Amino acid sequence: MPERLTRERILETARLLRPHVRKTPVIEVSGTDFGLADCQLYLKLELTQHSGSFKARGAFAHLLTRAVPEAGVVAASGGNHGAAVAFAARRLGKPAHIFVPRISSPAKIERIRREQAMLEIGGERYADALAASHERAAKTGAIEVHAYDAIENLLGTGSMAAEFEEQAPALDVVLVPVGGGGLIGGFSAWYGGRARVVGVEPELAPTLARALDAGRPVDVDVNGIAADSLGARQIGAHVFPLAQRHVERVVLLEDPQISAAQDALWDRLRMVVEPGGAAAFAAILSGRYSLGPGERVGVVVSGGNTVAVDFGR
Repeated sequence: MPERLTRERILETARLLRPHVRKTPVIEVSGTDFGLADCQLYLKLELTQHSGSFKARGAFAHLLTRAVPEAGVVAASGGNHGAAVAFAARRLGKPAHIFVPRISSPAKIERIRREQAMLEIGGERYADALAASHERAAKTGAIEVHAYDAIENLLGTGSMAAEFEEQAPALDVVLVPVGGGGLIGGFSAWYGGRARVVGVEPELAPTLARALDAGRPVDVDVNGIAADSLGARQIGAHVFPLAQRHVERVVLLEDPQISAAQDALWDRLRMVVEPGGAAAFAAILSGRYSLGPGERVGVVVSGGNTVAVDFGR
């Protein structure tokens, strides 16, 4: 583990973030509530976080630990990270310029606009927004706030893992959605083998699965209903060694399985969850992750930036 990514450093970051982020709730449900095996599921509701997703933790970690110049910050995002950086920058009085691709959902774009950041929409995928953000940073001197591949992101998501363990101790396994890997990297660093960590990805965006198969980060084509939040083309360089060491395996999902999980969370719990946020639960509901008898399972519900009209279909 990198020197700056120890459990002690994660706890220091959690203390730094405490005045700026919410301690999000955990809801305990039985698998039988969803027609599954009799086990206990602990859902970490990070969709209730500021800006609608876990990304606020990494955004504040960047802005609170780095020197921010007069030009402010620049970020590329599928939507959630941009909303988080815009929120954190406004709270801390810093200018923000956000680049998002055209696949970003209207709900996420509206969140960014509401935070009064400069917003540019262009290109088809996250990689296009990232290239535009590099140009902007080089031109203006603003600092770049990466969506997932930075120690600050991992410290921020590690703080969520520490919070989760405090709320739901002695979990057997934690299921974590994977895009670029900032979330699962923080969980891997915190749990460090004390609970099994399982990644969950769409079959149409198998970033971590392909990297583990290849033994290194590789580019993948990304598509599907969760591409705006789980659509990074390559797993983060900081994340990959942690995933090799601590991620037990990766579960891959079809888009209809993710949609079914969104519907089930709305129907049984009245939770409006975006596709990427529902992915970890979809692994259980679909049977792609097989529950053990009496297993204590942590499920990260990572974001809710969508609209309620999508549900009840």
